[in-house]
Amino acid sequence: MGRLASYDTAAVTDLVRRQDGVICRSQAAACGMTEAAMRHRIRPDGPWQVVLPGVYLTSRGAMTARQRHVAAFCYAGRVSGQALAVTGSAALAWHRIRTSAPPAERVDVLVKPACRRRDAGFARLLPTTIMPGAAFWDGSVCYAPPARATADAARQLRDPADVRAVVAAVVQQGRVTVWQLAEELALGAVQQSAGLRRALAEVAQGVRSGAEADLVALVRRSRLPVPMLNPRLLVGDELLAIPDAWWPEAGVAAEVDSQEWHLSPDTWKATMARHARMSARGIIVLHFPPSRIRAAGREVAAEIRSALAAARGRRLPAVRTVSAAQVLTPARTRRAS
Repeated sequence: MGRLASYDTAAVTDLVRRQDGVICRSQAAACGMTEAAMRHRIRPDGPWQVVLPGVYLTSRGAMTARQRHVAAFCYAGRVSGQALAVTGSAALAWHRIRTSAPPAERVDVLVKPACRRRDAGFARLLPTTIMPGAAFWDGSVCYAPPARATADAARQLRDPADVRAVVAAVVQQGRVTVWQLAEELALGAVQQSAGLRRALAEVAQGVRSGAEADLVALVRRSRLPVPMLNPRLLVGDELLAIPDAWWPEAGVAAEVDSQEWHLSPDTWKATMARHARMSARGIIVLHFPPSRIRAAGREVAAEIRSALAAARGRRLPAVRTVSAAQVLTPARTRRAS
């Protein structure tokens, strides 16, 4: 065992501490640890475990989210310089951006095109010729900025509802603007961008949450008139309300009463006060929880259709509508990715 232990223990200890208990084969070798010493540590009953090819966790048990990020970044080429940044859902989580999309099973890492490594385990490598617009270093891991992470996450998701949830969440929380996402869309690769393009168009029209996007999708499937989203309703120069959905021709408003977005009693009281103000002006106000939109879509669509029919021909001359639509920045030259 003397020869197995003849390495720079202080350097290994410091490296493991800085990398949250993770170390890769090349780093251990650089500290003088032999292949035999590494094999001894990763044996079935040894103190280390292999979590990715050539990447070790220096303890037993389940990995934390942070350790998964470090391990994926090391595997992608942290030492060789091939790894650029952790991106996608993992980066959004690091930026503390919450979404209602299901947690990603993989950690996405942007790598240089010359990187010869391929996906392995929970590490998914995304070759790109474009460096992220900013570097967010946290110890030994670099994270992509929120806009890039959002675009990359959206391209990896297959369910349109999940894409809507991610895009709406980052905008609703004020972490990314519509024009930043539009830039990522315009400059990025066309492949796998359809979902992001649709979700961005909805957000640009006023969608502010995944639940609102689900309502819009239901309306379109049911061949109902598409409402304005989050418009400003004014009486003179005074703001009456900003409903989630608004059919100006009929004077019908719909509110998506999501506990996810209405967490406090004060916010709930504000919702009720908004309802009262609109009702007092003759507006028909409908309320739908997100779970009902998803589980009882036909009933919700029927109620909207009935409200629109009942209000047909009515006029609300005192109510003026200002659209929430945002103007996207001009698209720049598309980049390769």
